[in-house]
Amino acid sequence: MVAVVAAQDLDPLREFLDRHPRLFVLTGAGVSTDSGIPDYRDADGEWKRPSRPVQYRDFMTDAATRRRYWARGLIGWQHLHRAVPNDAHHALARLERAGRVELLVTQNVDRLHQAAGSESVVDLHGRADVVRCMSCERRIPRSDYQGALVDLNPGWIEPGARAAPDGDADLADRDYTSFRVPDCPACGGMVKPDVVFFGESVPKERVERAMRALAEADAALVVGSSLPLRARRGRARQADCRREPRTHASRRAARGQSRGTVRRCSGGLRRLTCP
Repeated sequence: MVAVVAAQDLDPLREFLDRHPRLFVLTGAGVSTDSGIPDYRDADGEWKRPSRPVQYRDFMTDAATRRRYWARGLIGWQHLHRAVPNDAHHALARLERAGRVELLVTQNVDRLHQAAGSESVVDLHGRADVVRCMSCERRIPRSDYQGALVDLNPGWIEPGARAAPDGDADLADRDYTSFRVPDCPACGGMVKPDVVFFGESVPKERVERAMRALAEADAALVVGSSLPLRARRGRARQADCRREPRTHASRRAARGQSRGTVRRCSGGLRRLTCP
């Protein structure tokens, strides 16, 4: 089944929702761009950032990488924590309240689905509002850690810096050697955002929960994602093997997909799910 939906023609999406009462929902970065959170790819699905994001191995093994990461994150958090849910987040929360969503799996770390009222959510890539000690496993609210960052680095606040994906920020060329990174207040260990970095494995229990819900759902609805990554495409192929229908609600072109793409659908979702 192919469902290609333009903003002015929502009948295919409406019919899809009518035919499939129990949905597995997967959301990507495109669902949060209307909340002011940038994404990594352009309209053609190409990488648009000037550099690749920090890799897990580099963060864990290189103090300079950690200084750079937290210096940019000190600025980026100011943008991320002020973001509020948009129409798409609220529409999906209404679908859940109507009993239509088996599980919502999001690759975003902004927690905007929960802020909009969704409860059955798996944060596949973790959550940016928590940091984690890699030694004692203590979790700390990101807002508390932000205070420690600011206290140690009062001269690093740059209100004009441009927001970047996942709580990052684009800073002019800076020397990060003087930036101080707070240790865990409990044990003095290394602190890392409680998110899955590039090059890091997604926790097994999250993937298993997602796959169980996918198996039980009537269909998969993909919102705000072009499914370019291998893991996502693997899940999409599994849905195909089980002959489960799916449709995509995304503002970006999907490359290499065997199914259709729904573009710019946040407004359409709002209209379709309003009482």
